[in-house]
Amino acid sequence: MSTTETPEWAGPAHFLPPHEPIRRADGARHFSGLTYAVAFGYRPLQLDLWVPDTPVPAPLVVYVHGGGWMMGDRRYLPETLRPGSLFDAFLDAGLAVATIDYRHAHEARFPAQLHDAKAAVRYLRAHAGLLGVDTARIGAMGESAGGHLAALLGLTAHRPDLEGGHGVTGPSSGVDVVVDWYGVADLDTMPRQAPPPEVAALLPVEMQVPPEDQLLEGLDGQLRDDASPITHVTAQAPPFLLVHGTGDWLVPYEQSEQLHAALTAVGVDSRLVPVEGAGHIFLGHDDVDGLIALSVSHLADALLEQPA
Repeated sequence: MSTTETPEWAGPAHFLPPHEPIRRADGARHFSGLTYAVAFGYRPLQLDLWVPDTPVPAPLVVYVHGGGWMMGDRRYLPETLRPGSLFDAFLDAGLAVATIDYRHAHEARFPAQLHDAKAAVRYLRAHAGLLGVDTARIGAMGESAGGHLAALLGLTAHRPDLEGGHGVTGPSSGVDVVVDWYGVADLDTMPRQAPPPEVAALLPVEMQVPPEDQLLEGLDGQLRDDASPITHVTAQAPPFLLVHGTGDWLVPYEQSEQLHAALTAVGVDSRLVPVEGAGHIFLGHDDVDGLIALSVSHLADALLEQPA
């Protein structure tokens, strides 16, 4: 080709390749703001990735933040957790962790949020060599709305119609183990209740409608059913750890009880851990670090014991 010719345009980018990471003092690598998918007409969908300094590629956990499908940010943990504490615990256990953004309910209705989470998993698998992670072994963890999405990731690998088509296509979006902190399991049995007055006074008008109804707006039939993890339970589901405060008024403890019962009924390895008296985001519980340790240990046991 002569130097005066213009190369043919390949079309808009569907994702951006990984850039160089920052090396931390402990040897861990931090990839910040990787654009894992471009959902055209929306903001770029990004993730952050921390990879421990290990002699072989580390198994990977995908973390999904909460926020009622209406708010939240991949970079921040619930205020009951010390900043960065969960991510550091993964690194200390020899696990890589990717924390992802996804479209909120006012940006796009369900299943956009699930499509985004699946696109993130596919991106990480496609670029595993450049990122230095072992994506033959992936766990998913989330809290609240993120727990709901992590559960859906674990339960819908057999549903190509829920895969979505943006970002990297081709690799599997399936995961091998799920940790679900106080996530919604069944949107039909989830009570729509007004928040306490002191909470309601702090909410903007956009948050006055129950978040479940924001997520499901305009949906009916199969697609509405598909938004509830409990509808996807099969005997092929991966192991689950469900951790839930018994005093949670926002997402009642019974939601995790329902999912646990459905999983065990078909022979899936499921463990339900009640956190006595704790509210949402484990408010009122004095050992959140212990719950982090429990959850990270569960993921490490499931992922590190598998052959690479």
